[in-house]
Amino acid sequence: MVRWLGAGLAAILAVVTLALFATGRLGLYVNPASSWFAVSMAVLLLVGAVLSCALPLGAEDDHGHDHDHDHDHGSRIGAGIALTGGAVASVVAVAVLVTPPATLSAQLAMSRDAGAPPLFAGSDTVNLAVSGDTSHFGVGDWAAVFATATNTDPFEGDPVTLTGFATPAGNGSSFDLTRLVITHCVIDARPASVPIAASGRVPSTGAWVTVTGKVRTTGDGTLEIDATSVQPVPQPKDPYEY
Repeated sequence: MVRWLGAGLAAILAVVTLALFATGRLGLYVNPASSWFAVSMAVLLLVGAVLSCALPLGAEDDHGHDHDHDHDHGSRIGAGIALTGGAVASVVAVAVLVTPPATLSAQLAMSRDAGAPPLFAGSDTVNLAVSGDTSHFGVGDWAAVFATATNTDPFEGDPVTLTGFATPAGNGSSFDLTRLVITHCVIDARPASVPIAASGRVPSTGAWVTVTGKVRTTGDGTLEIDATSVQPVPQPKDPYEY
């Protein structure tokens, strides 16, 4: 049981990591820029698990001396703990194997909304938005610009085409366009949103859409996107921004 708890479960997690990488789904869990680290550690873990099998069963319990009663009692307690831990860990490992990879939900994004726009970009991004090419900007980039712009004139009329999922608006717009932004892995995922002003039917919460329009200044001096088109789209293969 001790060997299964250690080497066996480690090997399973390593194989799952390598399988996700081979099928292009590791990005559902970690930033692609960190994939090399996750894969390297998985390979080392798998090699270590295989090498550990060279140790004969029971060798780890051979201490080269007689066991007294207290030691035997402690061993039984330790074995019970190991058995319980092994059962729990086995359930977790099986769940990892049989559960298909899934993206984080819109509900989770809303639950992680702290009520203030998080900043995902530095001053260089904001400066680029003022005078450079913003055609490659994602929702996270524009969310940072919208949150930090003190002079909205330079952005007036900028064309945008953005893809994300709809979440309820908190500022009087039709809805917010949201993406989850990951720094290292899904554990640190945080939502980024931009307000969308659109005519017609508002997409349901969690529905993926592509918004085409222009940046404009609202009556209270903030920025929003005046949408000329809101088209339903399938969830992208890579649903996160980085």
